[in-house]
Amino acid sequence: MERIEQKFAQSREKGELALVLYVTAGDPSPEHTVEVVIKGAQAGADVFEIGIPFSDPIADGPTIQAAIDRALKRGVKVATVLEMVKAIRQKSDVPIVLMTYFNPVLQYGLERFARDAKNAGADGVLLTDVPPEEAGEWIEIAMRNGLATIFLLAPTSTDQRIKLVAEIGTGFIYCVSRTGVTGEREKLPEDLPDLIARIRRHTDKPVAVGFGISKPEHVAAVAVMRGTDGVVVGSALVRLLHEEFGESSSGSWEKVTKFIGALKEAGKRQRGA
Repeated sequence: MERIEQKFAQSREKGELALVLYVTAGDPSPEHTVEVVIKGAQAGADVFEIGIPFSDPIADGPTIQAAIDRALKRGVKVATVLEMVKAIRQKSDVPIVLMTYFNPVLQYGLERFARDAKNAGADGVLLTDVPPEEAGEWIEIAMRNGLATIFLLAPTSTDQRIKLVAEIGTGFIYCVSRTGVTGEREKLPEDLPDLIARIRRHTDKPVAVGFGISKPEHVAAVAVMRGTDGVVVGSALVRLLHEEFGESSSGSWEKVTKFIGALKEAGKRQRGA
C-alpha cells in the first residue's frame, strides 16, 4: 500500500503524471507478464495493474476480453498470478495492484487471497464489480493484510458515492473517463474535467484517469487537466504485447518499452518537468 502512495507522491512532487499500466496475467504467457512488468518499470511505468483472468469480464472491452480468454485457455488461475507476482518481486519493487472481479477472489477465499496476495508482494487490489457500498467486509480484510483498496468512479457516480470512495478508498482513486467498457478511443470525453472536479471537491487522494487512454496524446491531454495525478493505460499495451509476442517469441521488446517511455514522457512534457 505504501509503495503506491509513495509513487504518486513522488510523481506529484516532480510535476508529472504517474503512469499506471494494465496487463492481463498470462497473456501472451506468464513469462511475458513478468518480463513486461520488470522492463516496463525500467522504461518509466510507476504502477502496474495485473489482471487476474475471469470468465465473465463485464467491464472489459474486446481487446482485454480476448486476452483474458487466451490466458484462461492456458490455465491461468489466481495461484498462477500470485507466482508471477513473486517472480516480479525478485527483480523489481514497482507497486503492483491485482485487478479482477469478486468471483475468483470469493472462490479462492477472501482472507486467504488477501494474505497470499500480500505475501506474494502485491500492494493493492481493485475488485471491479464490488460496489463501495457493499465492500465493508473486503475492506476490513484487505486493510488487515496491508493491501490498498482501490475503487472506480465513473461519470454516472453520484456525489454520495464519490464522497464514500473518497473516505474508504486507499492507494488511489480510479477515475473512469467514460461509461461503458475498457478499450481504445480516438478522443477523451469533453466532460472529463467536470468529473475530476467533482471528485476533487471531496478528496486530495491521488486520482488516476483510465478507460480510453491509449496513446501519448491522451496522456498529454490528461496531464493539463487540473486535479489529475495519473493515467491508466491498458488495452493499447495488451494489444501491443499480443501483436509482438502472441504468435511468436521473436517480437520486439524495444517497441514495447519505447511505447511505455513515450507515454511517460507525455506526462512529463505537459507538466513542464
